[in-house]
This record gives sequence, C-alpha cells and structure tokens, in this order.
Amino acid sequence: MSVTVALNRDHRPRSWKLRLQTRLAICLARTLALFKPYVLRRLLTRLSKGAAPADAAVTTAARDSVLASSLGLHGLRACLPRSLAVAVLCRLRGTWPTWCVGVRTAPPFAAHAWVEAGQEMIGETGGYDSYSRLFTVPPTTPLPPPAQDRTQNGTQNGAQTRAPDRRHDQGPDRAADQDRDQG
Repeated sequence: MSVTVALNRDHRPRSWKLRLQTRLAICLARTLALFKPYVLRRLLTRLSKGAAPADAAVTTAARDSVLASSLGLHGLRACLPRSLAVAVLCRLRGTWPTWCVGVRTAPPFAAHAWVEAGQEMIGETGGYDSYSRLFTVPPTTPLPPPAQDRTQNGTQNGAQTRAPDRRHDQGPDRAADQDRDQG
C-alpha cells in the first residue's frame, strides 16, 4: 500500500553551515536509531546536558531543515530517525527539545517518536493527549557554578562562619566533664 504525499518546496536559502549541520544530524540519527531503547535513552540524556530548552520556533525550523534535506524522513515509518535528527540538530545549535517515544492512545495501536517544545508537539497531527508517553528525554539544566569557599569579610554563602567546637576534639570524657561543669 502506498500513500501519496505532496511535498512543499521550501525556497528559502539555507546557509552552508546549516546544511552541513543538518546532514551531520541526519547521519547521526540514522546511526542512533539502531541502538536499543535503554542505550538510546542514556546517550540522549548525556547529549542533552547543558543545553537550553528549545522553543517551538527553533524546533520547527530544525524539523523543516531536516525534512528539506532528506526525502526518506518524510515517510510514516521514519518517525524515529526524523525525531532523532531534529533533536540532534537542535543540540548542534545549542538547544534541546523534549524527545518523546510513546504509543497512540486511541485505536489503531501505533508506536511513535516525536519532539516537543513545551507542551506542543512539533509537526505532528493530533493533540498533546493523542499519545501516551513511554519515556522522554527533556532538556536538562546545567548545575549552578560552585560558590566560593570564603569571601573577603569572613562570610560563607551569606552566613557568618563560626569557630569549630573544641569540646569534640578533646575526646568523650573531657566533653562530658565540661558539660557537667557548665550545667
């Protein structure tokens, strides 16, 4: 059975850098699609670290670029490499969308992979609740930089530093004697 699909031709000029990044993302996506799901999830989680969350416009532009570069990713069964290529292209450009794998909630049963920006499925038919998510790889925020140990006025993170308690350095018997003498 074949499906007739009309393709829109995008006449916008694309820079050579974007075309190169898109081709690289597609090659990586086709390779990543061969991995087992748990390995793929682990790799994508590491890949998403330190990237800013992608908004809908950036993710849609990445999807359009991927679809313009490869006719093979337009097919119904190409959702996994297509979604991986969009996510990798977004990462090459410094952002990360939420990458999702799930199943259709209404019959007929179908597995699917897609990308989201916020609560919006990018380039997919149906609403946000049309699919049940099996697992997702959301953007991870980078850890804040470590605070300085000490500032110039002797405070640490806004609180005054105290002298160490000498009672515990002297052993349990002397600490008990000091407590008894003070009480």
